[in-house]
Amino acid sequence: MPPDPSLAQLLVEVGTEEIPAGFLARALDELRTMVPAALAEARLAHGAVEVWGTPRRIAVAVAELADRQPDLSERVVGPPVAAAFDKSGAPTRAALGFAEKNGLAVDQLERAEVPGKKGEYLVGTRREPGKPAREVLPDLIANLLARIPWPKSMRWGRPDVAFVRPVHWLVALYGGEVVPVSFAGVQAGRTSYGHRFLAPGPIELDGSAAGYLDALREAFVIVEPDRRRTAIAAELARVEGETGARVRPDEALIDEVTFLVEYPVAVCGSFSREFLDTPEEVIVSAMRSHQRYFAMQRPDGALDSRFVTIAGTITADPAVVQHGNERVLAARLADAQFFFREDRKVPLDRFAERLSGVVFQKDLGTIGDKVARVRALAGWLAEALGEDAAVASRAAELCKADLVTSMVGEFPDLQGVMGRHYARLSGEPDAVCLAIEEHYLPRGAGGALPQSGPGAVVAIADRLDTLVGCFGVGLAPSGSADPYGLRRAALGVLAILLDRSWSVGLGELVGRALAQLEGVKLQPAGGKARGGKGAARAAGPDPRQQVAEQVLEFFRTRLRGMLADQSDLAADCVDAALAAGFEDVPDARARAAALSRLRARADFEPLAAAFKRVANILKGESPAGAPDPAVFVEGEERALWGSFSEIQARVADRLEGGDYAGALQILAELKAPVDRFFDKVLVMDKDERVRQNRLALLGRINATFTRIADFRQLAV
Repeated sequence: MPPDPSLAQLLVEVGTEEIPAGFLARALDELRTMVPAALAEARLAHGAVEVWGTPRRIAVAVAELADRQPDLSERVVGPPVAAAFDKSGAPTRAALGFAEKNGLAVDQLERAEVPGKKGEYLVGTRREPGKPAREVLPDLIANLLARIPWPKSMRWGRPDVAFVRPVHWLVALYGGEVVPVSFAGVQAGRTSYGHRFLAPGPIELDGSAAGYLDALREAFVIVEPDRRRTAIAAELARVEGETGARVRPDEALIDEVTFLVEYPVAVCGSFSREFLDTPEEVIVSAMRSHQRYFAMQRPDGALDSRFVTIAGTITADPAVVQHGNERVLAARLADAQFFFREDRKVPLDRFAERLSGVVFQKDLGTIGDKVARVRALAGWLAEALGEDAAVASRAAELCKADLVTSMVGEFPDLQGVMGRHYARLSGEPDAVCLAIEEHYLPRGAGGALPQSGPGAVVAIADRLDTLVGCFGVGLAPSGSADPYGLRRAALGVLAILLDRSWSVGLGELVGRALAQLEGVKLQPAGGKARGGKGAARAAGPDPRQQVAEQVLEFFRTRLRGMLADQSDLAADCVDAALAAGFEDVPDARARAAALSRLRARADFEPLAAAFKRVANILKGESPAGAPDPAVFVEGEERALWGSFSEIQARVADRLEGGDYAGALQILAELKAPVDRFFDKVLVMDKDERVRQNRLALLGRINATFTRIADFRQLAV
């Protein structure tokens, strides 16, 4: 079938100075959403959207882009009729403004009821003829480029434009013809440029995506990140074949290097084996974090004295690049070796003493103060969980000591790792050394978790102290700002509790952490004392209680997000489970899982609706006492009480054993008697005694339900 002549390709490329790798990867992800959204808003139908990028360019290709917008006929709702006309019937400013905004006269507007709203509203039909794509695209492209969300932007010759880096060229072609768009003072054309060194000359483009990719490949530019990543992997494999050593797996570094080069070429280098007496994490950090080199290892897994770097160009003499990289790395490793030798002259205990001179936060004292709080909290938590309290306490006492070492001062990413090494060299037990390193885990979302009990205990204690302390002095996160990493800290606590199935209550954890803040003036957000100097302090909420409530709500929100993101848990089942209690984190997850499995039943909706009806009629109240069977009037209420009494013991056994799925299966037997009860029995009887007895019956049943979930939260 021949191509539709009304559909053509759009190709846009913006050429810049080098964009930071992290900025570029994020921008391309954003554009994959932004471009289709912008085209949809412009009413331009299209086919596949491709987004590519290198450090010097961002490119977008849109297939089968319609040549014009369809005509628009849109029903628009204006102000209520009561506000649209005055007492004399003349249109008010609200009516006139609505009509003008939509290109209508007031007499073209109708009065109509609008679903979901009360009363009559002014309603009109806004019509707008479709425009050719060539008229729409200039503004669309310019606005799209201006809206790319960069973490930081620059201003250069044109102070009215900010972009991640100065723009050098702009390509905009639709159907092979130039789109007359201007951005950052650069007028669009059809000229792109190849590799800065290997093919720096201009490249005239025909406007097709395939032609664009081919032309740039010939100019030593691989525009597609996926293809560039594959090329990097192939280059690493080539070096492995040539050397017999293996590149240490490092997917994150490959991802980063992918956005650092336009044409990857691997170069192998080496360093003196005398540096191998330094902990290998130090060597890898010096290569990886500072130079973006890939570490290599021998067949037995031991670190090799060779490395691989990905150059962004082909060089006439690779040995020159190799020797340059080796000189830079040798200097870094010599510094690291010196720091290691100097640090190990001092016992870790001595470094720990220096923490009393390092401020953690001005209102929360020094890191030494923090360590004392963490040590006390870790000791209590270890005893409560049956872990080794002596190991946890000692690890907590030393967990921050490496922060004042020369090595961590130079290589901050090695905090915890160097603590483990220096603890071992100071003669600490292996369990203490491991817990020191593990207390930093997880380092991010989805990261590795502590594998030892004491390590997990200290990790929780450290994060809790930070959370409770920061909330206590009014440093709760605001918007996207979270300088103390409190969201990450809360997620770490929850991940560890779930991973180890520890059922210690969050409320008790927060209370214990608060108890360690003696001497700290608590002033949570919204909890500042009222009254000026010399005035009696007005009675206000207890700041300790405020902090506890804020931290627990912070945990609840994070837990809700964690569980709702799990594919096997339905979002409303998570909400229902957490509404019944969330402080026992593994238990909350188990209840959400049981409820989600119940959802798979064919009769789930009517079953959940029956349970929900019981909860709704009680309106959150829990009548005290048991119903009196002697007061029952109707057979249906006697039957419901009998059915519940018969299953109550079986349900209690399941609940006691944490078998929530089993408990729900048994409770499902109540559906029929509950339905008959509501069909035949008037709960809110005029007789007070009968009414209260029926509410007590439902209250007993609902109290059993709510040990698992609040069924009012279910979307049925």
